[in-house]
Amino acid sequence: MFSDSLQKFLFGRFTLESIPFHEPILQVTFAGVALGGITVLAAITYFRFWGPLWRDWMTSVDHKKIGIMYVVLALVMLLRGFADALLMRSQQAVAFGANEGFLPPHHYDQIFTAHGVIMIFFMAMPFVTGLMNYVVPLQIGARDVAFPFLNNFSFWMTASGAVIVMISLFVGEFARTGWLAYPPLSGADMSPGVGVDYYIWALQIAGIGTLLSGVNLIVTIVKMRAPGMSMMKLPIFVWTSLCTNVLIVAAFPVLTAVLALLSLDRYVGTHFFTNDLGGNPMMYFNLIWIWGHPEVYILILPAFGIFSEVTSTFCGKRLFGYASMVYATVVITILSYLVWLHHFFTMGSGADVNSFFGITTMIISIPTGAKIFNWLFTMYRGRIRFDVPMLWTVGFMVTFVIGGMTGVLLAVPPADFVLHNSLFLIAHFHNVIIGGVLFGMLAGVNYWFPKAFGFRLDPFWGKMSFWFWLVGFYVAFMPLYVLGLMGVTRRAQHFDDPSLQIWFVVAACGAGLILLGILSFIVQLFVSIRNREALRDETGDPWHGRTLEWSTSSPPPDYNFAFTPVIHDLDAWSDMKKRGYSRPVSGFRSIHMPRNTGTGVILGGLSVVFGFAMIWYIWWLAALSFVAMLAVTILHTFNYDRDYHIPADTVVRSEDRRTALLAGQV
Repeated sequence: MFSDSLQKFLFGRFTLESIPFHEPILQVTFAGVALGGITVLAAITYFRFWGPLWRDWMTSVDHKKIGIMYVVLALVMLLRGFADALLMRSQQAVAFGANEGFLPPHHYDQIFTAHGVIMIFFMAMPFVTGLMNYVVPLQIGARDVAFPFLNNFSFWMTASGAVIVMISLFVGEFARTGWLAYPPLSGADMSPGVGVDYYIWALQIAGIGTLLSGVNLIVTIVKMRAPGMSMMKLPIFVWTSLCTNVLIVAAFPVLTAVLALLSLDRYVGTHFFTNDLGGNPMMYFNLIWIWGHPEVYILILPAFGIFSEVTSTFCGKRLFGYASMVYATVVITILSYLVWLHHFFTMGSGADVNSFFGITTMIISIPTGAKIFNWLFTMYRGRIRFDVPMLWTVGFMVTFVIGGMTGVLLAVPPADFVLHNSLFLIAHFHNVIIGGVLFGMLAGVNYWFPKAFGFRLDPFWGKMSFWFWLVGFYVAFMPLYVLGLMGVTRRAQHFDDPSLQIWFVVAACGAGLILLGILSFIVQLFVSIRNREALRDETGDPWHGRTLEWSTSSPPPDYNFAFTPVIHDLDAWSDMKKRGYSRPVSGFRSIHMPRNTGTGVILGGLSVVFGFAMIWYIWWLAALSFVAMLAVTILHTFNYDRDYHIPADTVVRSEDRRTALLAGQV
């Protein structure tokens, strides 16, 4: 008895049986991850990268390096999330009749839940946040974000949430509830294991990072714009970033609150979301979707900004209808809060409520459609160059319009009653997220990569990646539209009707093509790094971009701008070149910059320990790690040695080289 009590005190619910030794798929996965991890660590050690990795990246407060780390995190989680997608499609392609497939139901449910959570929270969100982090300060003429340390801390909290999700793959299990964890399925009675707790703490920890990043970028845009850059002179990407972060600050506290209430139901037996003792599951559905539908626009608005920048650059024209694009972005931001109930038309809200939300859902398609016409009119009579970023943009316009039209169909409540729980909805959602968000992020990576690293990505492999992604998407998801119209439900692990199998086999082939697209992107990175000298463009303006970030060298120095530029026109850099802008050659001063700090890494690591302890009911470890987080925070607060100066002579040498580069003298 004493031994059992001691074991429970020391390890909570954790036992050796919590490690899934009996799952062959997980054993192979663990072996692959372990081998890959050991290889990476050995390479870092062999090439002596530990010092630079810690000094220049992990502890960095430079918005550019933090933005790059966000994108790297997103790409790593894309591989994990897509691996889950391949498993699901393979299972559905073979599991018919007497053949149960290779994934048992409890494992399949974990996989589709993890796929949704990873792709939304730990792939799309870091991707969006990374590009905003890198580009926004450069486009508004700022040296960094408003709160550099907070930026570092936000990244490591997001990364900590991703680590907790990855731990669930090998210790315990993940939730089997779907990516929004509806009660009562997510309650303690129906999900007594650790899966839902992994879900809750991964999202709570990462959500803190996302919320603080939103606050940081709002303050940066509002307070740190270059002189003369009024709101109606902001680049479109900055406008979409501003609206995105307003949505983040408004929506993510709701997610935090609803997960806290669900935690109380599970941990201390409250009844916020139960059918008895005064609770109501419908309250959870409302709260989670009041966050969830703005989240869709949090993801897509920055992609709209990227497409605007790319279209203008590769058509050699100003963006058509700048003011209408701004107004459309703001209208979408507002309307995104008036459509959440279309996610549960089928739950008995009544005809009047369903009609209101159906109408608002249709209305929000109007400003979205207006953006499509703006991009098309920008292309009209433009000198279009079909480089890789422009290919992603054209592919987006065709694909996203299809997804938007199916969304309008689902906005009709009677149609939604038929299609809501079918694969039609799955196809629609992926239509807008892949065709909109992911295509936008990949366009942004190809567009801004030379700004970040000084050389372009290889165009051949970029085009290979694009065509595999585009064709693979249509092969993978058009069959799901057909199956959905036939009444095939989502989340099913096995099907009895063998006539459906051909559609799932085609969808699995499409997933294989997308895999080739991902592999082509990896090859593109490898080939580009190997051939970087041939792909280098020292002018700092490889695409002839029209916004302010192209006025800096590639990659930009730590301080971005030695002199804060003065803005006179919407297309700031284009206007400077027309005015015969020349860089100053005197008057340079030492530049004050924040010093790197390891506090964010330490707090992130302690957050992982705290989350793991709360998941497994190891209360002493949870208390200890929480106290440690408070102590580290207090110590950081009283650490005033956080700043350094870049000497004026260093700035002079750097600016002389940049001036010579832009003048074509080097």
